[in-house]
Amino acid sequence: MSLAIAVEIIAALSLRFSQGFTKPLPTVVALGAFGSAFYLISLALVTLPVSTVYPVWAGGGTAGVALLGVLALREKANVEKGLGIVLVVTGIVTLNIAAGG
Repeated sequence: MSLAIAVEIIAALSLRFSQGFTKPLPTVVALGAFGSAFYLISLALVTLPVSTVYPVWAGGGTAGVALLGVLALREKANVEKGLGIVLVVTGIVTLNIAAGG
């Protein structure tokens, strides 16, 4: 599932650089990465419950994109954004503990 989260982050960042699908390369990367992320999540769902897989994937992607937005894209950082990332990661850890893994 880690790979699915990483690909999701690549997809979201590529989507930002596609400038509304007007830039061909980032558009192709975004669409391909989203498709790949969905495929990887479908593989995880073969053996893991959706109540764990989907929130961990979505939350991991959300936290990763928010963190990279601040660190790599120089987006505004503030206490609220930091707290939000911490809460998302805490939720992911809690879901993994509840799922036994």
